[in-house]
Amino acid sequence: MTRYEEREDSLRTANGARRSRSAVQGVALKLGMLMSLAFVAACSSNGPPNREGMQDEGPDGMPQRGNRRVRPGISVLLDDSIKLIAGKRVALITNQTGVDERGRRSIDLLATDPRAERAGVKLVRLFSPEHGISGTADKTNVPDDVDLKTGLKVFSLYQQTSIAPPDSLLSDIDVLVVDLQDIGTRTWTYVGVMLYALKAGERRNIPVLVLDRPNPISGSRTEGAVLDSMIANPNESTPTRKANGFSVFPTPLRHGLTMGELAKLFQAQLKLSTRLTVVPMRNWRRQMWFDETSLPWVKPSPNLPNLSSALLYPALVPFESSNVSVGRGTSEPFQRFGASWLRADTLVRLLEDLSLTGVKFHNERFTPVQPGDGKFAGQSIPGVRIEITDRDLVQPARIGASILWALSRINRDSLRINDKGFDERMGSSKVREAIWAGADPDAVMDRQLPAVVAFEKDARKIHLYR
Repeated sequence: MTRYEEREDSLRTANGARRSRSAVQGVALKLGMLMSLAFVAACSSNGPPNREGMQDEGPDGMPQRGNRRVRPGISVLLDDSIKLIAGKRVALITNQTGVDERGRRSIDLLATDPRAERAGVKLVRLFSPEHGISGTADKTNVPDDVDLKTGLKVFSLYQQTSIAPPDSLLSDIDVLVVDLQDIGTRTWTYVGVMLYALKAGERRNIPVLVLDRPNPISGSRTEGAVLDSMIANPNESTPTRKANGFSVFPTPLRHGLTMGELAKLFQAQLKLSTRLTVVPMRNWRRQMWFDETSLPWVKPSPNLPNLSSALLYPALVPFESSNVSVGRGTSEPFQRFGASWLRADTLVRLLEDLSLTGVKFHNERFTPVQPGDGKFAGQSIPGVRIEITDRDLVQPARIGASILWALSRINRDSLRINDKGFDERMGSSKVREAIWAGADPDAVMDRQLPAVVAFEKDARKIHLYR
């Protein structure tokens, strides 16, 4: 029996033998984590060479053996892979998250770093994804901009939805570089931009480099519904089918991969002929959370101020397509939710009764101030705050499913959901419909496990890290 079969069998056994919701979640989670760790260890024999013994810079800038500080793809590119862009005219897709371990922008490093200058690198064009080059725009139709430091024009790739780098702006480009921070959740438009860049590179026969960065919520955990293939759309918008840039490929809601691994997955599964090179990180391991990397946390969007928001984002992101506030316009977006009609005290009691692992729920009121989604602006509304008590036990997809179930029981007449948008984020109309019909949310999510296990098995082929 393979490790994957063992994990699935263990999970099924645990689920079949359960006597209480809290017991099931604790057993299933622990078994899942143990098998995931075994899975990760198994991958190591087929992964890239172990670079732990490589020298790294010490405080004085001199090489120092044994330094385990994570270095992102941009640093590795300049350290030992500069030949990939030597003498080339480079277009860079990036934003405020594109920085090295010292907080220096990838834009500046490619434009003026001595290593790039000696190699004859010519940074000639900039592209930005949703939220713009500085990551502060919380709207659609983000306009083009100018990078004041380099004087380069920044071409926006976020109009009504994410778009690809236009072919007209790639005609004089030798290589297309992508340096963007993913957050570990399927519903992330930066991943869509990266995929569209791969397709643009294929069309124009331009090499594409993806500079890798950590999965901030760790790369050892996978969870949630795999996006229905009837919903997934890897293509750019057409006159007959509008693309959104975030429901691009059938992965679990929490996919457990890095941006570079996702690029390899897309190339393999979509059979892209793009000349793709992933420049890997140094010293990153799958079990790492972002705050264990020593890298500077740069808000990947205006509404993800910290790691807690990033971890709970997959739980609440489906409710972007509802009349429920997810805390935009507050200091802790995606760590709270609410609505003017919410019976928060009753909802908290119901959610607490579910004994969801790793979190607690608290009744509170909050006031969204100029929220990007426009929900309840300036109103003090009843809400629920989600407190993380043990991040290693948090299962965001189960939390989201449980919140939908509780809302459908308590505020069914007031809750309004855009089915299409909700399903694109949660991943499956069947999941939403089952929960809305009153099915146990834990049982509904248990039924997603075989697809998640199958995804993990396939993902082993493209893992870059242990």
